Amino acid sequence: MTPDARHKFLVEVIDALSDPRLTMGNGQPHNLAKRRATDRLRRHFDAIGRRIYLAEELNVLYPGERAFCPDILAVLDVPQPEDDERMAWVVADEGRGLDLVIEVLYEGYRKKDLVDNVERYARLGIPEYFVYDRKKQQLHGYRLPSPEVRRYQRIVPQGGRYASGVLGLDLAIENGKLEFFYGMAALFGTDDLIGRLKGMMQSLEAKAEQAEAQVEQALTSLQNSLLAIIAARGIACSDDDRERVRSCADPEMLQRWLVRAATVGSMAEVLAE
Repeated sequence: MTPDARHKFLVEVIDALSDPRLTMGNGQPHNLAKRRATDRLRRHFDAIGRRIYLAEELNVLYPGERAFCPDILAVLDVPQPEDDERMAWVVADEGRGLDLVIEVLYEGYRKKDLVDNVERYARLGIPEYFVYDRKKQQLHGYRLPSPEVRRYQRIVPQGGRYASGVLGLDLAIENGKLEFFYGMAALFGTDDLIGRLKGMMQSLEAKAEQAEAQVEQALTSLQNSLLAIIAARGIACSDDDRERVRSCADPEMLQRWLVRAATVGSMAEVLAE
């Protein structure tokens, strides 16, 4: 089969086997939660050097099964192409099924995620399945106790966290958002990184402004001290000479003038180059 013919075939199969009622969008709350989760997972696995294939709403075809479209799917040890041309995850072609699925539930068909998918994903042998009920702020986790079993067991949270053996991470809801934890540390995403960089830049700018203010204060102090010595010694100082002192921004020169003012008798001698 040529690439064009294969592409056409996949489109026809997905269209024929997919139920549009089960894949209707749930708006931005649903979409943002998916993107945020995928972004954090991708950054984490890039950081630890572990290959993982992550996709949002990619159709999945198991042999003899109706196509389905998980919110987030993960397959370990599969590279993530920069320009991914997959139209679907076709198990027969890939040689393996999914390792994990995360569904984000907001305004969708609750029975699909909390009942139907629990039975279906277990039957397909997907090792782990999580449902993030964003509207109710609840998390549900399921795991196959062994590869040959086709019935999920609920993951019991420990301290509010649901352990994922597939990801090597803990999942939890904190401050109204789905978070992932690597040990005690929460994973950060692009938005966090940008926020930290902005904070660092603001801190550097504040320090630079503070340093500039301190330099300016030191210059003003030198200028005032020089003019005070000149006045105390009765050295005639014209407006032009005074302006030259006030406009000098070289601390070394001001210090030289200050030393001279203590011994010489005229402004020409004080300001000599």
